Amino acid sequence: MRRVMASKLISIVTPCYNEEENVRELVARIREVFAQLPNYDYEHILIDNASTDGTANVLRQLAGEDSRTKVILNTRNFGHIRSPYHAILQARGDAVIHLVADLQDPPEMIPDFLAKWSEGFKVVLGVKTQSQESPAMYAIRKLYYDLSGRLSEVRLIKNYTGFGLYDHVVVEQLRQIDDPYPYFRGLIADLGYEAALIPFNQPVRKRGITSNNFYKLYDIAMLGITNHSKIPLRMATMAGFFLSAASLFIALGYLIAKLLFWSQFALGTAPILIGFFFFMSVQLFFIGIIGEYVGAIHTQVQKRPHVIEKERLNF
Repeated sequence: MRRVMASKLISIVTPCYNEEENVRELVARIREVFAQLPNYDYEHILIDNASTDGTANVLRQLAGEDSRTKVILNTRNFGHIRSPYHAILQARGDAVIHLVADLQDPPEMIPDFLAKWSEGFKVVLGVKTQSQESPAMYAIRKLYYDLSGRLSEVRLIKNYTGFGLYDHVVVEQLRQIDDPYPYFRGLIADLGYEAALIPFNQPVRKRGITSNNFYKLYDIAMLGITNHSKIPLRMATMAGFFLSAASLFIALGYLIAKLLFWSQFALGTAPILIGFFFFMSVQLFFIGIIGEYVGAIHTQVQKRPHVIEKERLNF
């Protein structure tokens, strides 16, 4: 009877990894939010990426307490890109809301998202205007958003981490794209739907330790650049042209100086060594850039599934 009376079904999607201290509070807060929204029903999909703590057991308990809590347990850790995306594609709601398990995406913003969605927006995004994380990390993230925005061929949204609402039409577009290693934020921008932006102050993580280490942040950064920009490749071509031209002019300058001041002018080994290491470092840098693009192509052609599920509950 509850489902018949509810006009809209909202799918909440939450990726989890070692979040046993947070998931129970998150589920309770979402339940409280929807208790104040009688015109909406919801399902809460939590996907666990092979946590090494007791997260899976907590999720099983939560699924047993409420049939609206749906759980996917992966066979192994499939990474921070593939697992959340897989969960979004499993949602069957009229709209999907993605929020993380560490309580840094406030569930209390869900009514704001639904209000904008009811106005006709297919995409409603939470954008960080302030963050209670360390100033150094916030500055690094801001620098990345500025850099990726300048390099990208589509307009990326600054300080947007994936927290937001996506209409079922948007999710269906993502299903048709069938990207094995998607840059979710870039895909949302690439689809081109007009987005309503809702600013919020990101709270500090309450409990536990974040799994977003330097490697994961670097992976996201390079994924965003390689998937949505060819500028680094063209920079390599232009840099090669200008450096070769500069080398020619420098060589001519040394030749003229040697001819004019044959006895006094000595080339020495320092300029040779400095020039050698400089050009080698430039080559290695751009070889690395090309390698990132080759790696992205390699990932695409493998066409592996996003995850392999070990267990499903309440589906």
